[in-house]
Amino acid sequence: MMKRVACAAVGGAVAVAAVPVVLSAVGFTGAGIAASSLAAKMMSTAAIANGGGVAAGSLVATLQSVGAAGLSMSSNIVLGSVGSALGAWLGGSKKKPPAPPPEEPKTEEGDSDEDGDQDEE
Repeated sequence: MMKRVACAAVGGAVAVAAVPVVLSAVGFTGAGIAASSLAAKMMSTAAIANGGGVAAGSLVATLQSVGAAGLSMSSNIVLGSVGSALGAWLGGSKKKPPAPPPEEPKTEEGDSDEDGDQDEE
């Protein structure tokens, strides 16, 4: 039980802490979109698709907003809750050992041999 609680706490913390790190690594930084990054490629593709500009509320605009200002408190709560649930689920899952094979019934010596046939003499 304690392992599951610890995994839930770690999962929630990692989920909340990873968002800014991942967005920054992809190129959505506080100073804007980094040149020659995946974010720049996404912005270019979105601008071409929309006739020259990035649409407000699009994925690129939303990720840039989160990269610049961070997530809101409610978004952090939801993200932490999902991370905690996933951490608890992963921390509580374990493989059960396989069940031992059933015991074979014992036979009296001389009644039958291994293949079940009667001895003929």
